[in-house]
Amino acid sequence: MTTYDLHQHLWPAGFVTALRERTSPPQLAGDELVTCEGRFVLDLGDHDPGKRVRGLDADGIDVAVLSLQPSLGLERLAADECSALEEAWVDGIRALLAESTRFAAFSPSVLRDGFRGVSLGSSMLLDLDRAAPVLDAAAAADAVVFVHPNAGLETQADRPAWWEWVVDYPARMQEAYVMWLAKGRQRWPSLKVLFAMLAGGGPFQLERLARQGLDVRSTLDPNTFLEVSTHGRRAIELCVETFGVGQLAYGSDTPVVDPQPTLEAVRGFGDAVTHVLQSDTPGRLLA
Repeated sequence: MTTYDLHQHLWPAGFVTALRERTSPPQLAGDELVTCEGRFVLDLGDHDPGKRVRGLDADGIDVAVLSLQPSLGLERLAADECSALEEAWVDGIRALLAESTRFAAFSPSVLRDGFRGVSLGSSMLLDLDRAAPVLDAAAAADAVVFVHPNAGLETQADRPAWWEWVVDYPARMQEAYVMWLAKGRQRWPSLKVLFAMLAGGGPFQLERLARQGLDVRSTLDPNTFLEVSTHGRRAIELCVETFGVGQLAYGSDTPVVDPQPTLEAVRGFGDAVTHVLQSDTPGRLLA
């Protein structure tokens, strides 16, 4: 059975060039990525496809599913700027997919031919009328919608540098997840939706939601999935106890974070659980 990592980011050369040519965020300045959240040193070697394949081999993963992270803040740009960056990424990824069977990809913002689904920023689910054309198209194509946190704001001086990543990203993902439970699922009952990073811990709120009268059985939906990136055994175990293993899938958020802690946590549950998270559930999503 094929094993998958459903959450990786890779920037093709044309997209890197487009970022370098920009004079405002998001842009590359030397070895720094500049976004609306701040400046971050990065190693562009991490986006080399050959290096990425070697990493997949080392981790025992057959296929990495790539997406263009909404946390870059493209949705804040003028439409033509956003489109130019998205198309630079799409063109490079299409070429990579034609060359290698080790990669698949979600298309940014809208469904495109040759992609396994569409990736959306979490804020899109807060305005379901605005998101409807994309969600309608994904439902009609039986494609998966991958929900990823949007960009935030630059960390305030009186807060730790990790604040956005630990507090604000999860909060936005929880908001998207609960909105989907409250309004989205009824409107698109058959749509397959995959929430990054365990929906920011959204499932941890189910007992509180029940106290507000929500029928939490509605969360046990066969078409709503959670990927486990950036989490460890305790968080994954709580979700397994709530949903069973069939609604969880493996994702790593490579190269943004080190994949090893999450990979080790998943494999610590044993071969049967690992098989479901890395093969069975991704196979259902991407079929």
